[in-house]
Parts: sequence; C-alpha cells; structure tokens
Amino acid sequence: MKKGAVAGGIVSLTAVIGYLIFIAHAVISTSLGHRNKELTYFKRSHEVLHKFDHERMSSLNIGTPKLSTNTYHDTIENDPNRDYTYLGTRENATLLMLVRNWELDGALKSMRSLEDRFNRKYHYDWTFLNDVPFDDAFIEATSAMASGKTSYGLIPSSDWDRPSSIDDEKFESSLQLMQEKGVIYGGSKSYRNMCRFNSGFFFRQKLLDQYRYYFRVEPDVEYYCDFPFDPFRVMREQRKIYGFVISMYEYEDTIPTLWDAVEEFMADNPDIVDLETNSYDFIIDDSMIGTEMPIIQSNSMYNLCHFWSNFEIGDLSFFRSERYLRYFEHLDRKGGFYLERWGDAPVHSIAVALLLRQDEVIHFDELGYYHIPFGTCPTAHNIMLQQRCACDPGADSNIDIKAHSCLNRWWKMGGGKYFMKHG
Repeated sequence: MKKGAVAGGIVSLTAVIGYLIFIAHAVISTSLGHRNKELTYFKRSHEVLHKFDHERMSSLNIGTPKLSTNTYHDTIENDPNRDYTYLGTRENATLLMLVRNWELDGALKSMRSLEDRFNRKYHYDWTFLNDVPFDDAFIEATSAMASGKTSYGLIPSSDWDRPSSIDDEKFESSLQLMQEKGVIYGGSKSYRNMCRFNSGFFFRQKLLDQYRYYFRVEPDVEYYCDFPFDPFRVMREQRKIYGFVISMYEYEDTIPTLWDAVEEFMADNPDIVDLETNSYDFIIDDSMIGTEMPIIQSNSMYNLCHFWSNFEIGDLSFFRSERYLRYFEHLDRKGGFYLERWGDAPVHSIAVALLLRQDEVIHFDELGYYHIPFGTCPTAHNIMLQQRCACDPGADSNIDIKAHSCLNRWWKMGGGKYFMKHG
C-alpha cells in the first residue's frame, strides 16, 4: 500500500508539473503574441501619424515663416547621403571663444561638438581671446581641431583690468559682502573683469575688425543637433541683429541697481529708445501667462528676464554703434560691474530689448544646446530625427519647460510666437 501510494503520488505530481508547464507555455505564448501585435500596431500608428503630418503640412500655404517659429515645418526630407564638404560660400563671420589656457580640454570639447554639428560644412574661422598669451599646447590643439583658420588674441590690460575709477576699499567691501550672502561668483574679481569685457570691449578687439558677425562659444558646452541651416546666413538674409536659444531669469542680488541706471539712460536718450517698435514689454512684463505667475518677483520694473549670452549670435556693427556705446558707457560710469556684479547677459539683453526692433531678434529654437546646468532641445519629433538630435525634450535640464524660463514671456511680449498674444 505504501509503494502504491508513493507511486500514485509521483504520477499525480508529474501530472501537476506537466500541467503547470503547459499553462506557462500558453501564458508566455499569449504574452508574446500580444506584445508582437502591440509592436506592430505601434509601428503602424507611428507610420500613419507621420504620413498624416506630412500630408497636412504639405497642403498648407506656409509661405516663408521666420525660422524661430518654424519648428513644425515638416517639408525637409531626411538625407542619408549627407555631404559635409565645404559649400564654397561663407558669411563674414567668426566663431568666438574667450578662454584660458587651462580650459583647453573644455575648449576642445566645445569645438568638436560645434565642428561636427555645424562648422565642418562651412569652415568658419575661429577667434580665441585671452587676457594672457596662449601657450603652444593650446594653439597646437585648437588649430588641429578647427576646420577653418584660427587666430589668437591677447586682450589689452586697459580692456580687461578694473578701471582706476573704482574705489579699492568699496570694491573689496562689495566682494566680501556678496561672498557672505552666497551670491554666485560674488567674491570673484576675474569674473567681474570678464563680464565688463563681454559687455563693452569684446567687439573692440583688433582680430574682430574684419568680421561682421560672431557666434559666441564657451568651453564645456554641447550642441545637441545638426544645424539645419547656416545661422550667419539667416542673420544676414532676414536682417537679424541678435540671436539666442535660451532665456531665463537673472539673480537679482547680482544687479540690485542696474535697472535704476537703465531708467536714467532711457530718460537721457529718448532719441534712440523707440518703445513702439522695441521689446521693452518683454523685460518689464510680469503678468500671468496661462495659469502661471512669474516665479521671480523683482524689486524693480525689470522682470529679470534675459537671454543667456553663453550662446549668442550677433551683428558686431550693433555693438560698435554709437547707440550701444552710449548705453555701455552710461552703465560703466555707474561702477556696477565691480561694486555689484552686473553680468554681460542682462546688459546685452536690456540693450537688445531697448535699442533693436522686435523683428531684429531671432530665437533659434531648432538648435539643441547645453551649458551646465541648463539646455534646450527641439520638441518636434521630425526635427529630432532630421537633425540627429541627441537630447530629451522632457529632461530636467531642458529649461524651456521649467518655470524659471522666460521663453513663454518672449513668445507673448517679444518677437516670438504671435499666437500667444491672442490666446
């Protein structure tokens, strides 16, 4: 009886195991079948979506919208046989980098990214500036990385160093106070030199005399996407003077009295500030957009919005102009570059907003870019594919979707996406 019971138990156990194996196979097969069907349907859905988008866009009478609002223009076909040979035509422009010898690795990283994404097709010149002479290792490595000619300039001390008009005791006191308050770069002397230089002297360097346009490049940045056009050509053909990719709020602790100086300038120079055509509203608007109020509350009329100047493409003739020089010299006399910590980004941005027409400023929203800690990435799927973008529009680093971006305010109040003004 015991042997029979054991035998019967074994048979029953075997049957159970066999049944479980059968069930497992059935479940796995069914799951795989559903998964395969899901993938098939997803693929078909994706194909239909793209077909629909293409037909819809090609049937529209789009005309030639300005590039900054052209994100969803889906008429450029992917070309697997890209030709990166020199096109034979270039604008009168240079790629400009203010950099130190010890930043060579970061400079090469930025150069490699921009060469791969843009300049290997055009071979624009590179211009490097430093407040000390470049060493041989820097010159050798950057010359090898560049596809165009390279030039290396030594900034005169008169353009870089703190002017004698700044009181030493007040200056040291300001450094200490800002450092104690935790203001970013608040205790740095060289950072102040750099901000003043970029605000009022970079365009006066002799190496730049031969050029009309510049593209500012900084060490340790990345360009996420292939450039679908030559931005210098866009600037000339569309009569743009200033181009940007990121707009955000400034730290008010760095510029507590900047707006006071700007208001004095506006009052003293009404002949060059046209409130009817400029972007003044962009830098003073603090209204609700959608359901959101600005996250930064300013203590002045200036809402602290500015264009992030580590990526800017500009017409040097504007910065060399009498109107800009009047603006810069007025600010410089106030001493705020040293007694506070005025940055070149708000200084440039306010000048652009006050002295240029709205239609002379362009937002290059097709160009993916990253400078620690923020970036921008095109949101249109087709552009991501066409331009081989290596970024995620939903990433935390994408400032365009963050509350501290001023881009939606530019769309509404500046020269951006005009549908925002009528919503």
